[in-house]
Amino acid sequence: MRSGLIFLMCGLIGLAAGCGGGSGSSTQSTTPPPTSSGQNVQAITVNGGPVGGYPNGVFTSVMICVPGTSSCNTIDGVLVDTGSVGLRLLASSVTVSLPQAMINGDPLSNCVQFLDGSYLWGGVNTADVKFSGETASSVPIQLISDATTGIPSACSNGGMNEDTVATLGANGILGVGPYLQDCGGACAAGTGFRVYYECPASGCVETRVPVGQQVQNPVSLFATDNNGVVLELPSVSTDATTVNGSMVFGIGTQSNNALGSAKVYTFNNQGYIDTSFNSQSLAQSFIDSGSNGYFFADSSITQCASGDGFYCPSSPLSLSASNQGGNGTSGTVNFSVGNADMLFNNVADNAFSTLAGPNVSGSFDWGLPFFYGRNVFTAIETRSTPGGTGPYWAY
Repeated sequence: MRSGLIFLMCGLIGLAAGCGGGSGSSTQSTTPPPTSSGQNVQAITVNGGPVGGYPNGVFTSVMICVPGTSSCNTIDGVLVDTGSVGLRLLASSVTVSLPQAMINGDPLSNCVQFLDGSYLWGGVNTADVKFSGETASSVPIQLISDATTGIPSACSNGGMNEDTVATLGANGILGVGPYLQDCGGACAAGTGFRVYYECPASGCVETRVPVGQQVQNPVSLFATDNNGVVLELPSVSTDATTVNGSMVFGIGTQSNNALGSAKVYTFNNQGYIDTSFNSQSLAQSFIDSGSNGYFFADSSITQCASGDGFYCPSSPLSLSASNQGGNGTSGTVNFSVGNADMLFNNVADNAFSTLAGPNVSGSFDWGLPFFYGRNVFTAIETRSTPGGTGPYWAY
């Protein structure tokens, strides 16, 4: 089931989590082949996640260390999300003691809210974050707390804290989206965003936080290869048990991350791209590996009777839509929508190229099925690349 979208920050929506199974066959081969080696290459896999049954979740491992030391631990089963920013780990999965970030002499905490009413709450801590041959030093990250008291009502809002691997479906979220911080200037200049809290003994209160103390995009803090990421996943015909791929750091910084023939789609003035679908102009559309399906509004497609938030047409549908960037680049995307209940009949499978469901009007969410068989580039804001200055998506 799709559990919702991470709340809107910096003009970008993040995660659509899910659970389920699948139908079909075996591990897919690589088409096109992912980059398999290099100090800027991190292995990723679609395999159901640490508890199994997470459809179209792409996972990796992350090493975190006490800053400036060799006291480290590696955490597997971390969801790779190009639609959000920052590393967020279940505190229960962290075995090293990371320093707590402070604001005005008090502990600093972070809140992430989901559209379904659930949320993530936890302290901001500092860690060295390592992938393959890349290191980001002294990165503010969120440790998701399993506390049952002391959480501000403005954050919890009567919802559920997804503070376990069973509820989150992962040991954490690696947000490698197109922004430097998870909130940026908005949370530095004012409050009212329900994102950052100063937590003295008397209780947590919302606070402003300078951008450098906010949860950061760890890729932006690498010494090199710090202007974006490329996700490379093979084609999936319909469904598969396991799909292996690569996350390549940097855009145009090495021979293995060149843009090549990829088209660059810069953001419109709302921080999205435009998608034209069914004679509608959807100006708040985005490309997001953290969403586990294509999500768009179409009342003519039957929704699943199970109420799991997906479409269940009687037979597969062949559809198309057109994307346009703020720079005028445009291109048609052909895609298929299958019956989710039929896809989930066989619990062995975890990757589904035709999984789709309804979304709010005005938006088209190009989730993980869009990534199968494509190299998808996410460029970080203000960073120079051969395709221009980020933020943008390219494919």
